[in-house]
Amino acid sequence: MAEFQERPNTLPWPPLIYLAAIAVSVIAGWLVPLPWFGSPLSEFLFAVGLLVVLGAIAIDVSAMQTMRRAKTTVLPHRASEHLVTSGAFSFTRNPIYLGNTMIMFGIGLISGIAWFLVFGLVAAFVTQKLAIEREEKHLEARFGKKYRDYAKRVRRWI
Repeated sequence: MAEFQERPNTLPWPPLIYLAAIAVSVIAGWLVPLPWFGSPLSEFLFAVGLLVVLGAIAIDVSAMQTMRRAKTTVLPHRASEHLVTSGAFSFTRNPIYLGNTMIMFGIGLISGIAWFLVFGLVAAFVTQKLAIEREEKHLEARFGKKYRDYAKRVRRWI
């Protein structure tokens, strides 16, 4: 656990993962377009997608503001100074990653590019393996029982 005390990662994996997922979704949608729903369902999915993106942005901004107020970093490769358990962190331990995944899904619904849904799930899985699991070890090493109690109360995703 000592290796995780200082910081969870050397690279800021999550933004890199989600940017790659967006790029791959666009390229895959161009090269291998998947079938999508026709009207009127596509208009409904567009509206749902817009609401999902707006909700995700609200979660992301709220989580970042909560972290800044707690005087801890929002950068996923830096050490946490304080354990944040309020705001969006009271219903998910990873609100920013949840928001990023929701943005991927929302863009897919808005654009009609089904690859965003596929690669949104892939990005969430890869983020969990490369970032979340290491961040959890970091938080446990830094905050001990306080983090373990929080992890028992609040789910990793939703």
